[in-house]
Amino acid sequence: MIYLDNNATTRIDPQVWEKMSVFLEKQYGNPSSLYPLGRDAKESINEARENIAEAMGAERSEIIFTGSGTESDNFAIKGIMDAHPEKDEFVTSAIEHPAVIETALYLEKSGKKVTFIPVDEYGTVDLDVLEKKVTHKTALVSIMHANNEIGTLQPIKDIVYIAKKKNVLVHSDAVQTFGKTKFDVHKLGVDLLSVSAHKIYGPKGIGALYIKKGTEIRPFIHGGHQEGRLRAGTENTAGIIGFGEAARIASQRLKKDKKRLDGLAEQLKKGIESSIPDIKFNGSENERIKTTVNFSFLKLEAEAVLLALAAEGIFVSTGSACSEDSEEVSHVLTAIHLTPEQARSSIRFSIGRFNTEEEIKTVLRELPKIIENLRAISAGSVY
Repeated sequence: MIYLDNNATTRIDPQVWEKMSVFLEKQYGNPSSLYPLGRDAKESINEARENIAEAMGAERSEIIFTGSGTESDNFAIKGIMDAHPEKDEFVTSAIEHPAVIETALYLEKSGKKVTFIPVDEYGTVDLDVLEKKVTHKTALVSIMHANNEIGTLQPIKDIVYIAKKKNVLVHSDAVQTFGKTKFDVHKLGVDLLSVSAHKIYGPKGIGALYIKKGTEIRPFIHGGHQEGRLRAGTENTAGIIGFGEAARIASQRLKKDKKRLDGLAEQLKKGIESSIPDIKFNGSENERIKTTVNFSFLKLEAEAVLLALAAEGIFVSTGSACSEDSEEVSHVLTAIHLTPEQARSSIRFSIGRFNTEEEIKTVLRELPKIIENLRAISAGSVY
């Protein structure tokens, strides 16, 4: 099996699982309990919170655990909009993850004014339009750090500068950048930032939201005192421990992993470009998470390519895992001005820690044959 869909999810790191298993089998106490089993769990949660905070340049008290990156996005957006009823405008981009897009549509149905900022052909937000659309009535601007389908990095510092001139808060979905590239939340200037464990070799079902100290936000789940009374419910202790360990490992390995994985991604990109005709690279050449490689294989349906690769034990994606079963054309690819035919022929390769050079060589050996065979079969079809 060659797994090249690491933007969708990652295999858990053995060190992460080993640390988690202790809290599933032995140290299973409720963190709210006062006896030693509970206090030990609470102490370990705080250690995990510290690891995640340190990985993004935040303070431990600024990290709130959630059930996923999607929940973190929802929490940030709804929590800020509810806390500022005097401001009824929300601004985001046209290429956000469904967790943000669907929340924006929910706000719109609830009577809020929602603006989707367009992007250029590389997937970069139009800053001139953003500056015109952000007003003193805007409560929040939410722009992702890097896109999950094409990898394009957004100019977050410039976005923050524009928003702050109108005294507007900024949230960023950093699910695809956390643990892959070094950043500091205070240098970025954001007020809120979402991350997730299962994108960095941690467990599924655990995310976190950075909330800058002093930011007014409404609780997302009501109940007990957990997570500073902002997100009630007994903590997912093992998941949190796993997230903390995954963040620690990612920080420790970041420089080494980035150099190796960027190299593999470049090898894959150049290999595809040199061996397969009639293709289109999607996204920015330079301003992107380089481990995300997205190509349109013209005159083919992406699903046919995906299934042919899967038959050879090579697993890739046609876009966001959260909309993979939808028959609709990717909103990201249409936003960067691809035709419906180009969008429907798009395949995303996303490289991770456990991929090897031998795997990339295998893909480059098999993929050209697959594309050639599929095009021969579909010859004469109208696209």
